[in-house]
Amino acid sequence: MASRTTHPVLGTRALNRATLARQLLLSRAEMSARDAVAHLLGLQAQNVKPPYFQLHARLAGFEPGELAALMESREVVRMVTMRSTIHTHTAHDALTLRPLVQPARDREVAYFRQGLVGVDLDRLADRARALVDSAPRTMAEIREDLLREWPDADPQSLSVAARCRLPLVQVTPRGVWGRSGQVRLTTVENWLGEPAGAAQPVDDVVLRYLAAFGPASVKDMQTWAGLTRLREAFERLRPGLAVFRDENGVELFDLPDAPRPDAGTPAPPRFLPEFDNLLLSHADRTRVVAPEVRGRSWTGNQAHCTLLVDGFLAGLWKLEGGTLTVELFDRVPKAAEEEIVAEGEQLIADMGALPDGTARPAPSVRFAPIRG
Repeated sequence: MASRTTHPVLGTRALNRATLARQLLLSRAEMSARDAVAHLLGLQAQNVKPPYFQLHARLAGFEPGELAALMESREVVRMVTMRSTIHTHTAHDALTLRPLVQPARDREVAYFRQGLVGVDLDRLADRARALVDSAPRTMAEIREDLLREWPDADPQSLSVAARCRLPLVQVTPRGVWGRSGQVRLTTVENWLGEPAGAAQPVDDVVLRYLAAFGPASVKDMQTWAGLTRLREAFERLRPGLAVFRDENGVELFDLPDAPRPDAGTPAPPRFLPEFDNLLLSHADRTRVVAPEVRGRSWTGNQAHCTLLVDGFLAGLWKLEGGTLTVELFDRVPKAAEEEIVAEGEQLIADMGALPDGTARPAPSVRFAPIRG
């Protein structure tokens, strides 16, 4: 058996191209929206529109109505899972991934224990479940009901406890393209009409993670999942995995037959929304975010929409009406600028239509002054 120090080295560009291939960002995939959501293990979805833009960047011929129809038919749902953030998941993953990450949600409740003195958490979960399963409720309504039982508890802590102890989904029309609605919650079992399954086996999820985000380290997956102690699963799987190391000597695991394109493979520009998992699902993000631009896709707690050029974070963008404003971090070659404009015009054409049938705006891509 080869020593770990002899594992082949994958440079930053090789890791970049491999990850883009898994993320369907080297070329748009001929894949249904549902299959893409499953392959990507969900789409981060703090806001309503990002999942739609994530799929537009990845799928050939994608139209927002495809994902909207899946939301309305309950084939996909929005709920808190990895990293305690809202994700859009297939119904199957909603029922089986949430139990896998439940230990992290239990630890989260523990951080608020000072505001929950005297609160029986099992009783809280039962009361909240009865309330939201009788009818979808806002978090304010859930909190108000719990305060009747525990008037001396901290209101925010009660909200956190309910969100963490129960697998709550945001019911439609929330999350449907072109529609609006207050966040109302019920349990995933109630919304889907079936009981939650057992947690997906962690070994299976490791393999799925590598298929969507690999090659990756143990810490990378732990960052994505918000879980700890995954080393044992990787070690069980090691005999069947390809093993590499990065330029810093960190051990990386991968599926033997997964795509690892040549580092020189062209990577077209891609417009990604805020909170795209590509930028959030590795402990070491230099495969996409060069050190010199680290932190530039955020202002305080506000994430910006991001632009990839040659596979790496290269700027920000904003779509208002028919105008797409692009702000590059640095100058790019003329040919790359022309590709950005073409991709931007396609984004406006595909995603700028209004749900009431109003004509699409004439596409206009403009470049804002380059930031220092």
